[in-house]
Amino acid sequence: MEQMDLFDVPAEPTGPVLNGMYYERSTDMFVSFVKGRRHYEEPAKGCQHLKEWQERIKRERAI
Repeated sequence: MEQMDLFDVPAEPTGPVLNGMYYERSTDMFVSFVKGRRHYEEPAKGCQHLKEWQERIKRERAI
């Protein structure tokens, strides 16, 4: 059993916090981030979004 420290403040993130939809090259998936945490994934193959949207996200928001 471990006692929690209620007054412990988490460290500030060192890099930018991701928010929104991104394209992850390594997994070939569209990934949604909320406050820096992975929220939702969708494979690029068979994606239901418009082709124009997919190409824009791949070009502008690839990680």
